[in-house]
Amino acid sequence: MGLIELASNNSVWRGMDYYKNKKVVSWELSETGIYEGVVSGSESNAYTVHIDTGHPRKSSCNCPFADGRRVICKHMIALYFTAEPEIAKDFLKEVEKWENEEEERERQHYEDMKKYVKSLSKTELQGQLLDALMQLEERRYYR
Repeated sequence: MGLIELASNNSVWRGMDYYKNKKVVSWELSETGIYEGVVSGSESNAYTVHIDTGHPRKSSCNCPFADGRRVICKHMIALYFTAEPEIAKDFLKEVEKWENEEEERERQHYEDMKKYVKSLSKTELQGQLLDALMQLEERRYYR
């Protein structure tokens, strides 16, 4: 698993914001796949970040969220995207692809529902509608 997969959604998206807003003050490649950097945080704090793309759990940051813990924070993600911008671009492409697929699944779901409703007789439709209304009433009553 890589840095992105190990990070929480919040850390990834906040890290993307930090990357886009150029919060990485400085960085360097210390050896293959290992980066050291300084990332500007909230309230004018600067955090020292170490990321190891080959062994992500060895990555570290001295921010309150990650200091002393084996977690991936937004500062690490920001450094990763800054050092390897193609990774950021690929990540955004994957998100866009997933969102498009999700929209298509949703569209297909509504098409299938419409087809199903049109296939029902008037009596069947009335029975299904009555059942649905009764379920809604029960949920409202038992809240």
